[in-house]
Amino acid sequence: MKDFYLQSKDEVLKEFKASPNGLSSGEAKERLAKYGENALVEGKKKTVFQVFLDQFKDLMVIILIIAALISAFTGDAESTIVIIAVLILNAVLGTVQHVKAEKSLESLKSLSSPSAKVLRDGQKVEIDSKKLVPGDILVLEAGDLVTADGRILDNFSLQVNESSLTGESTNIDKADMDFDQERPLGDRLNMVYSSSLVTYGRANVLVTGTGMSTEIGKIAKLMNDTKEKKTPLQQSLDKFSSKLATAILLICLVVFGLQIWRGQPLMDALLFAVALAVAAIPEALSSIVTIVQAMGTQKMAKQHAIIKNLAAVESLGSVSVIASDKTGTLTQNKMTVQDIYIGGEVLQPNELRLDNQLHRYLLYDVVLNNDSRLQADGKGIGDPTEYALLEMYRQVPGIDMGDDQIALSEDDLRDFLDRQEEVPFDSDRKLMSTKHLIHTVPTIFTKGAVDVLLDRCVSYRIGDEIKPMTAEAKQQILDQNQAFSESGLRVLAFAYKESDEELNLDAENGLIFIGLISEMDPPRPESVAAVAQAKKAGIKTVMITGDHKVTAVAIAKKIGIFAEGDLAVTGLELDAMSDKELDDKIEKISVYARVSPENKIRIVDAWQRKGKIVSMTGDGVNDAPALKKADIGVAMGITGTEVSKDASSMILADDNFATIIKAVANGRTVYENIKNAVMYLLSGNLSAIITVLFASIAGLPVPFMAVQLLFINLVTDSLPALAIGMEPGANDILNRPPRDPKEGILNKQMVTRVTVQGALIAVSVIAAFLIGLKTSSAVACTMAFSTLTFARLFHGFNCRSEHSIFKIGFKNNWYSLAAFVAGGLLLGLILFVPSLHSLFTVTPLAGGQVGMIALLAFLPTVVIQAVKVIREKS
Repeated sequence: MKDFYLQSKDEVLKEFKASPNGLSSGEAKERLAKYGENALVEGKKKTVFQVFLDQFKDLMVIILIIAALISAFTGDAESTIVIIAVLILNAVLGTVQHVKAEKSLESLKSLSSPSAKVLRDGQKVEIDSKKLVPGDILVLEAGDLVTADGRILDNFSLQVNESSLTGESTNIDKADMDFDQERPLGDRLNMVYSSSLVTYGRANVLVTGTGMSTEIGKIAKLMNDTKEKKTPLQQSLDKFSSKLATAILLICLVVFGLQIWRGQPLMDALLFAVALAVAAIPEALSSIVTIVQAMGTQKMAKQHAIIKNLAAVESLGSVSVIASDKTGTLTQNKMTVQDIYIGGEVLQPNELRLDNQLHRYLLYDVVLNNDSRLQADGKGIGDPTEYALLEMYRQVPGIDMGDDQIALSEDDLRDFLDRQEEVPFDSDRKLMSTKHLIHTVPTIFTKGAVDVLLDRCVSYRIGDEIKPMTAEAKQQILDQNQAFSESGLRVLAFAYKESDEELNLDAENGLIFIGLISEMDPPRPESVAAVAQAKKAGIKTVMITGDHKVTAVAIAKKIGIFAEGDLAVTGLELDAMSDKELDDKIEKISVYARVSPENKIRIVDAWQRKGKIVSMTGDGVNDAPALKKADIGVAMGITGTEVSKDASSMILADDNFATIIKAVANGRTVYENIKNAVMYLLSGNLSAIITVLFASIAGLPVPFMAVQLLFINLVTDSLPALAIGMEPGANDILNRPPRDPKEGILNKQMVTRVTVQGALIAVSVIAAFLIGLKTSSAVACTMAFSTLTFARLFHGFNCRSEHSIFKIGFKNNWYSLAAFVAGGLLLGLILFVPSLHSLFTVTPLAGGQVGMIALLAFLPTVVIQAVKVIREKS
C-alpha cells in the first residue's frame, strides 16, 4: 500500500484517475470487478470433524486403541467397551476445548457499515458499503462509520474517533494539509480509516483502499497469519506424553516377548501387555488437567478475569512480561483536571473560590464556553476534555454565607448567563468562543490551544489588576505550559474580554489572559500497587500505547513502570531498529508510544525470542493480532472491541490491570495443583506398572484386569486428583519468580518423588498379591486391585502439598476428605455387591483379608508423612 498521506490531493486524484465529482456508474462497475468487494477475506479453518479426528493422533491414544482391539480379540468385551468409551469421551472434551469459534474476522466485518454515501455521476447517492471502490468520493458526516481508507479532499471541522485502530481515546481533528515526512497512523491527519467513527463535522474523502487493502484489512491479514502458541504446560505434557508412550511401547514389547519366551499362550501374553499398557497410561490426566483449569476459571471469573481458553489458566502462572495498554487498563480512561495555573500560582480545583473574581471568570469560561453535559448519574456527554472541566467545576466550594454555602450548578449558571453568540471550535484555529451578559456587561469568553490563544492576548490578569502582556509575562506562561506538558498533561488556555462587538473570528483578538487548566487520564489507584506486586513476582510490566511519548512516560513514571535508566521509543523509532538492536535493548525499554499493529507483534516476538512468556493487553481492533500472538492475550471487557475479545485468551470484566496480577496468582496456584495432581496420578500408575512387571518377571498370573485398572485410573483416582486441584494457593505464591517455561513438568525433583512414592505403594500391592496367591489367583487379583485402589486414595493426602498433613490440615480443603470417602464407598460397592463382581472380575474376600488390605494400603502414607514431618522439624 502506498503512503497516500504523503501525496497532495491532486497527486492522489491523478493516481486513481478520479474527479472531485466522483466516478461514473460505469467506472465504478469496472473497478469493482478489478478490485473486488469492500470486504475482508477470512483464513481457512479446520472443520469440527477434523479437530475431532486430531484428538486420536496422540501416541498414547493409539496405544489404547490397540489395547481395546486386543481386548476384543481375547473376548474381554467389558474392557473393550470401557476403553473405547473413554477414548471417545476424551476426544469430545478435546474438541470442545480446542475448537474455538474464530469470530475475530466476523467481528471485523461487523465494523463495516452496511451503507455509505458517495458521489456517483456527480450526484450524492447511498450504496452498499461492499460496492465502494478505490477512486470513489466518500461523503462523511457526524455519526457515520468510515467504511474505507481515504485521503481527505475537502474538510469541514472533521473529527474522527480512531481508538479502535490507534488505541488513543480522544477524538482526532482532521485536516486536508500535506505532509512531507513519515508519520505514525494516529498522526496522519489528512487520512481517514475504515472502522473509525465520525464524531463531528463533515468531509469529502477520496477512497484509497478497500477490503484487505485497508489498515483494518492489514490487521485481518496479520490475524490470519498469526498462529496461537501452545502453553508451557501443553508443551510440557506433549513432551511427557510422547516419552511415556515410547517407554510404554518398549516395556509392553519386552513383557510380551518375555511371556512368549516362557511359553505363555499368545492371547495370555497379549492380555498381560494390555494390562501393562492400561496400567501405565494415565487415562484421566487430560480430563483432570481440564477440570482443574475449569475450576481455576470459575475462581478467576469471581475476580473479574474471564478465561476463554482453559489452557491459558496455567500459562498465567509462568508469565514473566506483561505488555499493558495504557488507556483504561493502567489509567481510569477518563480525562480529569489536575493542576490550574491562575494568578501566577498553581492551584487544585478545590482551591478555586467563587467569591474571587479572577477565579470566578475562569469558572465562567469553563462552564459557559462549553458544549458538553453531565447527566444525573455523572456520565459525561460530549468531548471528554470538556466534560472534565464541568466535573472540575463541581469540586469548587460554594460561596460561604455564614451557616450556608451557595453554589450554582452548571445548568443553573448557563440558564442565568445564557449564551448570546458563539464561534464553534475549529480544528484549524484551535479556539472556541461564546458571548454572555455578565452584570449587564457583554463579555466574550475564549478557550483553546495555549500557543494560539496566547498570541491573541494583549494583557493578563493578576487578582483584580489587569496588566499589559509583556514578553516576560508571556514566557512565564509558556514555561508553565511546558512544565505541564512534560508531565504528560493536556493543557487548555482561557481568556476573556468585555466587548459589545459582534462575535466573529476577528473578535477573538485583544483578549485578557486568565489562566491554564491541565488535564490527564490519571492512573488507577490500584495500578501502582499492582505494578509493584508484579515486580516483586519477577514480572516486568511494559506500557504500549497509541498516545504520545511524553504523556506515556509521565504516566509510566507515576505508576512505577518507567524507572531511571529505562528507555521509551516510538513506533517510528522501533521501525528503524534491526531485530538485533531491539533484542539488545528490549529489556530496558519500558514504554512504547504511537505504535502500529505490526510494532506490537514485533515487541511480543522479541520478548518470546528471549524465552519469556508474554501477556499482552488491549482493547482495540489494532491490538487483535498481538493479542493472538501473545502467550496470554488479555482484552478489556468494558471498552474492548469484539475483535479484541475474540482474539484474546482472557477478558478483564473490570478493565483493571490489578486484576491481571490476581489472575497470575491464580494461574500459579492452578499450575502447582496440576503438578501435584500429575504427581499423584503418575506415582499411582507407576505402582501398578511395577506390580505388573514383578508378576511378569516372577512368572505369576496377571495381577490386575484391564477393566480394574481403568476403574482406578478414571474413577477412584479422579476424585483425589480433583480434590488436589481445589487446594488453595500458598500465601507467598507471588513472592516467587515465574517458573522457567523450558523446564518440563517432570523435573528431577518430581521424578524422584514419583519413583519413591510409586515404589512404596507397589511394595504394599505386591505384598497383598502374594498373600492372596496363597488362597487363589482370583483372591490375589482382588486383593491387589483393592490394595492399589485404597493406597492411592490415601496417597491423595500426600500429594496435596510439600508439607505434612499435620501442617496443612483439612480445613482449607474438605474436598480431599470427601474424595477419600467417595472412593472408599465405590470400592466397597465393588467388593461387597455380588452383581458387580463379574463386571470387575473380583471375588468375595474374608474379613482378615479385608483388614490386611486396609493395613497394607495405609503403610505407604505413614512412611511418606513421617518423612515430611522429619523434614519440617530439621
